[in-house]
Amino acid sequence: MSNVPFKFIVLIAYFLLMISGCSVKRVNKFSDQIFDSAHDLKLDVYTPRKSETPKKILVFIHGGNWVQGKKSLYRFFGNGIARKNIACVVISYRLSPKTDIVGMADDVAMAVKWIKENALNFNGDTNNIFISGHSAGGHLAAMVALDDHYFEKLKMKNPIKGAVLIDAFGLDMYNYLRHSNNKRDTIYRRVFTDDSVNWKKYSPVYHLAKNKPKFIQFVGGKTNEIIKEMNAAFYDELQKYQPDAHLIIVKGKRHVPMIFQFYNPWVKSYEDILNFIKP
Repeated sequence: MSNVPFKFIVLIAYFLLMISGCSVKRVNKFSDQIFDSAHDLKLDVYTPRKSETPKKILVFIHGGNWVQGKKSLYRFFGNGIARKNIACVVISYRLSPKTDIVGMADDVAMAVKWIKENALNFNGDTNNIFISGHSAGGHLAAMVALDDHYFEKLKMKNPIKGAVLIDAFGLDMYNYLRHSNNKRDTIYRRVFTDDSVNWKKYSPVYHLAKNKPKFIQFVGGKTNEIIKEMNAAFYDELQKYQPDAHLIIVKGKRHVPMIFQFYNPWVKSYEDILNFIKP
């Protein structure tokens, strides 16, 4: 995973947020909507200001090794997607050590349930819910999109139509934890436990099958090698079921800049996401 200190990421995010606050906005924001009162979990909704027809919805999950990060750092992404005429919902979820991967995935599914039930209040299209995430958030997006179990626990059908993975990490924790000697692995074992059965159970690549939500993957040309390897392996397996799926290499981008590229409203990745969502 990335060796960039989290404090440095926060400083970059703060700088970008300060600048974005000075820009002209045509977005409505509904902040800190509670979707799970038991755990005090909230989400932020961003919608186009002129929104006469129901808008497709993109749910975004932040990264941070499953141990850090917060939704407020990604206001630029919510605003950016909303400016493209898509409703964007940036969610929070419990982090390790408060919970493990099961609790995190449950939180994401609970957020999606709230979004589906409340979408009409912000003119969202309940039949077009997509999910996205960066880094560890990409793992959670893929996990919840592919494993219907999380929605079955909520007594509902999986409403996710497609997933947008942005430099996702964790797509195959089974092979990673079996072979890696990285010192950072201790934090991952707290999330995924020491049981190799769980490493496979909570790795999205092993849940790919027919009739699953469609996927698009973005990978930085200069990102961490393990992320390149995981995404390539995921894509190879994905093509067995979705031969038209796309893996897009964003040249020159490292892991953290893969998400901060979306501060630029003209970055091509926005166009790629829109082409994926709008058909």
